[in-house]
This record gives sequence, structure tokens and C-alpha cells, in this order.
Amino acid sequence: MARAIMIQGAGSNVGKSMVVAGITRALVNRGLTVRPFKPQNMSNNAAVTEDGGEIGRAQALQALAAKVPAHTDMNPILLKPETDTGAQVIVQGKRFATLRARDYAKAKPELLGPALESFDRLCAEADIVVIEGAGSPAEVNLRKGDIANMGFAEAAGVPVVLLGDIDRGGVIAQLVGTQVILPKEDAERIKAFAVNKFRGDVSLFADGAQAIVDQTGWTDLGTLPWFADAWRLPAEDVMDISSKSGGSLKIAVPRLGRIANFDDLDPLSAEPDVSVEIIEAGRPLPGDADLVLIPGSKSTIADLAHFRAQGWDIDLLAHVRRGGHVLGICGGYQMLGREISDPDGIEGAPSTVPGLGLLDVTTVMKPQKRVALSHASYRVTGDVVSGYEIHLGVTDGPDCARAWLDLDGRPEGAASADDKIRGCYLHGLFSADDFRAQYLGELGATAQIAYDEGLEQVLDQLAAHIEAHMDLTTLLEIAAEPKAQR
Repeated sequence: MARAIMIQGAGSNVGKSMVVAGITRALVNRGLTVRPFKPQNMSNNAAVTEDGGEIGRAQALQALAAKVPAHTDMNPILLKPETDTGAQVIVQGKRFATLRARDYAKAKPELLGPALESFDRLCAEADIVVIEGAGSPAEVNLRKGDIANMGFAEAAGVPVVLLGDIDRGGVIAQLVGTQVILPKEDAERIKAFAVNKFRGDVSLFADGAQAIVDQTGWTDLGTLPWFADAWRLPAEDVMDISSKSGGSLKIAVPRLGRIANFDDLDPLSAEPDVSVEIIEAGRPLPGDADLVLIPGSKSTIADLAHFRAQGWDIDLLAHVRRGGHVLGICGGYQMLGREISDPDGIEGAPSTVPGLGLLDVTTVMKPQKRVALSHASYRVTGDVVSGYEIHLGVTDGPDCARAWLDLDGRPEGAASADDKIRGCYLHGLFSADDFRAQYLGELGATAQIAYDEGLEQVLDQLAAHIEAHMDLTTLLEIAAEPKAQR
């Protein structure tokens, strides 16, 4: 049986996903077989696994850090928000139900079993499993039925390291206060702590770290300086995506209310010759954009209404009249058509709504979701693209005769007669260096990076960062074999 350790946070967005990825790669570099695991995640930025399911994007990155293919066992429970009060629930990669928050709370006890099953399978093939919590265990109002933090740690019998974020201030209160508010049994599961995102001379926090030790009795695993290249790693939380300026080619991306699978932006943002501007609600689409990229959406019809409510439909028409280019991916592709029909009420009440009318295609929502890793080629050059599909709906119409991809032996996508407006269902296509270079070249920019190679370099740099500032030897000593009996 593998050993296991769980990294929980003293708050949301303290950097758990990045730190787990760094620990994972560092331990792999030490010669260990490592598997990442997160029992419950909430994200619309999903990844497709080789076993044909969905997991959170952070766990896919952590699998890359572990140098193994992503698998649904790495994130057995994935919540994909569809409204402010409801989410689609993915269990071991497959759709389980769409539940309101209150109903999900009632369903959690039956989901602990699948989470433990997945965890046990990972333990059977690894030296150590590095577990990521969700949010914070200090949210004691959510403790009953919890499967994301202390509830899972208790059920699996694993020790916990608590991570604090000094950048937001009050890190001593974050960590010490968490111990104070937790039930005694939960507090005793925490064996050590670490502090993340320190700016400046780390030695200046020595007294602060000792104060945490004195108050809690926990082992200090170290203070991690700010990792400057964190922006180069794929973001999972929509709140973490931001504009990147400096390039001569300007890409405008409207931030949809239920934006999904926005990792399509990462390779573009990494290019020095490209500026990616995230357009927030209430702001117009910029008149000097070269390309407007409409990303994926978890709720296409609702996000189309949101798009119109900002006046972006008017801005987009003006952009097209100026000769600008438009690209829609997945939900964005559906929005570009003439009509979206949802006869079964998959996204709400049954309805048919007009699209933006920039492509002569229509979409019909279907209950069957397509989830697949896919391989394609760019028809213009034959450049090979590997990506993934996660979508409901079938899109067809005259502009599909101008498909610009061959996807697993079939035509994919649609284009306007002047080829300036395109759409497709394939996510991840910009990760392919040759295709990205060709596409950006058509827009007048030059691609300069090898994206996948660069991602590997950042993971190794992150691992070195973790090794230099975090006591991984002590972390391995704290890690324990999970319970043999449930």
C-alpha cells in the first residue's frame, strides 16, 4: 500500500493545485512513483482522460507532473456549475446527475464510496499519493458529509498538511485560526504547515513561522517564495485567467458567465507576439482587436443571453464589418450560428433561440455528451492537432461544407465564405506548435515557443522551487499508509 499525504488550504486559492503539482514532479525526480488525487473538485475547466472521462484541469496538470496519463481516478467527483445554485455532477468521469447545491449535500454520502474506490486504485500503483483538498476545512459549516477535506482525510486515514497564503495577508491567523475552529479530531489530523506566495526575503518571516509552530505544535515545512512563472501553468479557476499584453496581435476574449475549457487561451498567452485581453462584463469589445475568440461555455444559451446583455453582439458585428477575424470554440462555435435549439430542456426550459448569425449553421442540443480525446489535421496545411471534445449538441449547416479540420476521419468545423469567421468543437488545438504558428501567421503574427516543451520546463522549475524551499524529506516522513479497512 502506498503512503499518502493530503494538502489542504487555509482558504481558497492559496495555491494548493500548483504546490501539489510541484511536490508531485519533485518526488518523481527523486525516483518515486507518484499519483495525484483530488476527491472532489469544482471547475468548468475540465480535461478529458485516456479512459474517456472528465476530470479537473488541475489534476490533468498534476498527472503531467507525475509523468503519467491523466485518469478519472485522479478526480472521481467533479462538479461543473451550470447556474448559481446548481451543477452537473461527474462521478468517475461520467455524468451522474445535475443537482442543486442543497440536493448535492444530501447526495455526498453515497459519493464517498466511489471516491475511496478511486483512491485505493491509485494507492495500488504508487509509492505515494499526493491528495489535494478543496477550499478550506475551516468552513466547518460544510463538515457534515464532507468528502473534499477532513471528511475524506478521516475516511481514508491520511495525515494533512495545511497551506497558507501570505500574499493576501493574515497568514498567521489563517493557520492558527483554522486549528482553533476545527473539531479536535480534525485538528489532530494536521501534522504540518507551509506558507505560500511570499514576496521578498523569506528569512524575514522566520519569527512568524515560529509563532505558528508555538501556537499549533505543527511542523514547519517551509515558506515558499512567489513562483514568478505560475502564470505559464494552465489555470483551473476562471478567476485566475487574466489579460496578457505586449504582443502586436491583439486577441479579445469575452469572459462568459459560465466560461469553460479556457485552457485554449494558455498557448496563445504564452506567445510573445500575442496580446490576449479578457473582456469583463460591462466593457465593450475593443475596436482594435485582430481576433475575437469566443470560448467554450457550460451553459451556451444562458451565456449567449449574457453576451447580448453586454452589447457584445453589436460590437462583434462592428468588428466583422472592419474586417476582423472571429473564432468560436465549442459553445462559442454554437453561438456563432443562426439558431440554437434545446428541445429537451437540457440547459433549462425547452427553447429555441437565435444565434449571432455569423455562420450559416444551426445547433440542436442532445442529451448524449461527446467526451473524447481526438486527433485532427488542419486542412490548409495538413498540420496535425491533438485535442479533446466535451460538448452537448450537434451542429450542421451550409457553412460546414467549409470545414477546416479533419477530425478522426471526418470533417469538423465551419467557416464563412471569406474564411474570416470560423468555429469548431475541438479544444486544445493551439497547443500544437505547427498549427498555432500557421494560424497566427495568417493573422500576421509569429509563433515563437514550443508550448508542451515549455510546460515541462516550468514543471521542472516548479519542482526545483519546491525542493529548495519546502522540506520534502519531512513531508515523506509524515505521509502514512491509508487505512486498510473502511
